[in-house]
Amino acid sequence: MSKTPQAIRGTQDIFGADAEAFAHVVETFERVRRLYRFQRVEMPVFEKTPVFSRSLGETTDVVSKEMYSFEDRGGESLTLRPEFTAGLARAYLTNGWKQFAPVKLATHGPLFRYERPQKGRYRQFHQIDAEVIGAAEPMVDVEVLVMADQLLKELGIADGVTLQLNTLGDGESREAWRAALIEYFAAHRAELSEESQDRLKRNPLRILDSKDPRDKPFTADAPTIDDFLSVQAQDFFGAVTQGLEAASVRFVRTPSLVRGLDYYRHTAFEFVTDRLGAQGTVLGGGRYDGLIEALGGPATPAIGWAAGIERLAMLVADAGLVPQSQLTCVLAVEDDGALAYAQKAITALRFQGIDAEMVASGSARKRYDKAVKTGAKVIVSLVVTDGVPTANLKAAEPSAESLAVEQVLQQIHP
Repeated sequence: MSKTPQAIRGTQDIFGADAEAFAHVVETFERVRRLYRFQRVEMPVFEKTPVFSRSLGETTDVVSKEMYSFEDRGGESLTLRPEFTAGLARAYLTNGWKQFAPVKLATHGPLFRYERPQKGRYRQFHQIDAEVIGAAEPMVDVEVLVMADQLLKELGIADGVTLQLNTLGDGESREAWRAALIEYFAAHRAELSEESQDRLKRNPLRILDSKDPRDKPFTADAPTIDDFLSVQAQDFFGAVTQGLEAASVRFVRTPSLVRGLDYYRHTAFEFVTDRLGAQGTVLGGGRYDGLIEALGGPATPAIGWAAGIERLAMLVADAGLVPQSQLTCVLAVEDDGALAYAQKAITALRFQGIDAEMVASGSARKRYDKAVKTGAKVIVSLVVTDGVPTANLKAAEPSAESLAVEQVLQQIHP
């Protein structure tokens, strides 16, 4: 007998309560994105490899170590998407969405990265994603942050989650800060961790969020972005913080919060919690005004965020917030002569929006007892009296559900 193939490491089969928590996150996201008038989009699961290598940076860990890339039969290099933003930016350019700018886009689905699996992190994982492309105003930053904050509140997991906020300044501010960081860290190069020594050449800003204790003494005294912000960048960030305060969204200024890639500008943010161990970020994003240009398009402002569905679902489940749905109606077919009528009845109930199940197998004498064990609000016993199928409705007490079931049965009575 051949051995059953096992699931690939870093993937998961989601079932039962976990699947309900997952669905609850997606359903809540769909409801909230409609409130903010974000349009639903569906994206390809794979793209040409340059879509991600150019947008994420050839030297980043995602590109060099984590992407699932392969050659198709035509010899072209393709990559399973490791994130949504680059694909959305590509679609904005290739589909001519500029004519609709600014566009507010929302999507969700699977992503793929070859990394070490751990709690809340998988090689095939899922995210919800919201982006605004073609809008440069700080009030747009406020809107996407308020939307994210409302999502966490609607899910019931906002307590214990902190919004960390920072500014990366405009292009001029960022370049001046980057140069100062290189000069500062170069003076301490020999004492930095190996990873930070490597980052000094590639992404010096990333040294600021290093978790290595060898780097801590130097990151604490490193130059801050505030010393290099232009007047325009100061005004932009001030408008964002004022907007958040007006919307009653609490935040903590976090100067160490950075984005290593050059196309990020102005607002950067993460919603973090201490309830997921070391992987504390539940939602993160920022303004990426230079990304469209990196993909060969015109200068186009944009901002967005993404959140891992698995992590959000874990928080929802741990808090006991997954909605528990009780079965509304169960049909106990206690006489096989009523089976055809039972099929007609259950179809009619479902078409009227009433969830229903049918017990019609096994010993006829035990079917009613099996129906009771389902815990349904309404039980309908189906028997045959004088050759005619008869429905006897039983409920603990009269209710809107029992009345609705009764009305449907009256309409189809033989």
